[in-house]
Amino acid sequence: MNKLQKAVMTKLTSVLVFTLVAVVVFVNLRGIVNRSEAKRAMAHLRLIVNEYKERNGFLPPESFVRRAKQQYGWDTRLNDLRYRGLWITFESQPHEILAYTKDARSSFFSGNRHLILRLDGSIEWVGEKPFHELLSQQQSRDEIKRLQKIP
Repeated sequence: MNKLQKAVMTKLTSVLVFTLVAVVVFVNLRGIVNRSEAKRAMAHLRLIVNEYKERNGFLPPESFVRRAKQQYGWDTRLNDLRYRGLWITFESQPHEILAYTKDARSSFFSGNRHLILRLDGSIEWVGEKPFHELLSQQQSRDEIKRLQKIP
């Protein structure tokens, strides 16, 4: 290879590496923004649920949460939101899951994660395996049967 060919190969390799790095950064940045917006929507849901609970003395029904989700445009951020208000009792602990959704934009780098809202108002991202372990400890047989009927 002569000097000109080496220079062209070096520049081509540099451009390819830079492009690859830029694509990876852009994909991860987009995921970070989407997860941040989903967390913000879940925080807004927490406020609405708390206001309803303070006003009425009990958690809102699922239909209330569905209407709020549509009204505030959370369909894209909390696309497969599952609300567990029906299964929460007076014996429920503050760490129990009130609502959850799967990260619709899971990536190779972040893996599959779930955003959960607990009864105590805390919101967090949880990995796939820990989420399923936690949820299975909290679900009753009736809840599992009902979820199996939902498409």
